[in-house]
Amino acid sequence: MACAAVLVPGLFRGSVGAICSQAALLKSTRGALRHLTLTGIMKSKRKTDHLERTANALRQEVVTAAKVCGTANESPSVKRLRLLVADQDFSFKAGQWIDFFIPGVPVVGGFSICSSPRLLEQERVIELAVKYTNHPPAVWIHKQCALDSEVAVRVGGEFFFDPQPADASRNLVLIAGGVGINPLLSILRHAADLHRERANQGSGYEIGTIRLFYSAKNTSELLFKKNILDLVNEFPEKIACSLHVTKQTTPISAELKPYITEGRITEKEIREHISRETLFYICGPPPMTDFFSKQLENSHVPKEHICFEKWW
Repeated sequence: MACAAVLVPGLFRGSVGAICSQAALLKSTRGALRHLTLTGIMKSKRKTDHLERTANALRQEVVTAAKVCGTANESPSVKRLRLLVADQDFSFKAGQWIDFFIPGVPVVGGFSICSSPRLLEQERVIELAVKYTNHPPAVWIHKQCALDSEVAVRVGGEFFFDPQPADASRNLVLIAGGVGINPLLSILRHAADLHRERANQGSGYEIGTIRLFYSAKNTSELLFKKNILDLVNEFPEKIACSLHVTKQTTPISAELKPYITEGRITEKEIREHISRETLFYICGPPPMTDFFSKQLENSHVPKEHICFEKWW
């Protein structure tokens, strides 16, 4: 998923630090990656080019080597990718994206990370979920990518949730459309990790309630359904979800039915969760992000409590 991030001043803390590449792993690809970076920037003429659209976004300075360690079909049109990043200095904040460099592919991809920072800390793994398009990086992921394929990544973006232990508790409302679920799933997983940490250790950031609104064409295109429902069932007092389908033509399974609404996410549903303690994160098609961010502003939600990211 390629995204254009919009930073809302006052909402985020922390800075994006540079990361160091692991020299041994990069040795065979450093020259190719330098060529890819320069070529990608020089060819950034199309309106949909990731590097051009994110040229003004904060990003880390160093490109880091990664290796494909797992793939799976998340839906008929979306492939899930697991990347092993051995460099211990590599890090990201929940909600950020990566520049995705593929040796031999002159176009740089841009995909949001859908895993939590905790998975990286524990297993040195990040996960992506990439929808099939005719964009060269997406074509490579769907048709050529194999286990142990070597790529490289660079973290960027100002759309993230990174509370510090002493910060005030906040509720989260996450609004996703299609593959816009990716950065919001990362935020949801991170919030769950923070809640587990506080429950187990008695200290750390205290998360408020989390409500996910997620819309897709049909249930087969609702990504990460099991992961989302597992979190809802693990923390029913903290996490709730409302899954929407707009063009469902087959029966809905009994397991999903309690969570499914046929039709789009409505302004009324979102308005019911407005409070002084609530932050809103929105990611989906531009008309969707524009609509909900404007409606929230019209409902007098402070701009610093609204953050959105558009994908195309």
